[in-house]
Amino acid sequence: MAGGYLTTHVLDTARGLPADGLEITLFRIDGDTRVELARMQTNADGRTDTPILPVDAFATGTYELTFAAGAYLDRIGTPPEDPRFLDLIPIRFGISDASAHYHVPLLLSPFGYSTYRGS
Repeated sequence: MAGGYLTTHVLDTARGLPADGLEITLFRIDGDTRVELARMQTNADGRTDTPILPVDAFATGTYELTFAAGAYLDRIGTPPEDPRFLDLIPIRFGISDASAHYHVPLLLSPFGYSTYRGS
């Protein structure tokens, strides 16, 4: 793929499996304004079927991926809490190189998560 693009991958570390069917929303952040750019669900491999921000829409700036962890945990039968400890997980990050591949994975369990800039 020529030019930059953004991908993500969600792994359910409590089950040792990809997180299938987890909704992810991508926002562009401009000051106090959040503009929704994409809304997708993960596939059986815990990835989106296409880049969440493809080459033709890719630009430098500040973005936020919001992962609907609570709905996913409810759907897979994780014992409920009221309220659930993790519900929506926002990850705000910057894209500074318009020609690079940015990969922002999420490692998820019912009581914790981690992320990093992957490749």
